[in-house]
Amino acid sequence: MGLGDKIHNAATKLTGKAKEATGKATGDKHLKNEGKGDQVKANLKQAGEKVKDAFRKH
Repeated sequence: MGLGDKIHNAATKLTGKAKEATGKATGDKHLKNEGKGDQVKANLKQAGEKVKDAFRKH
């Protein structure tokens, strides 16, 4: 996984956490769920990159 991908995924995850926290604080269920979705998306991308890296090593 390239450094740029790691940074992008981490930023997406942090943005998702911020959206989720803001949604909880304001009672905005849509924003809260959007934040959770961003976090899941970032985790899936990171997992996919790890799988690609594993195949490249072999």
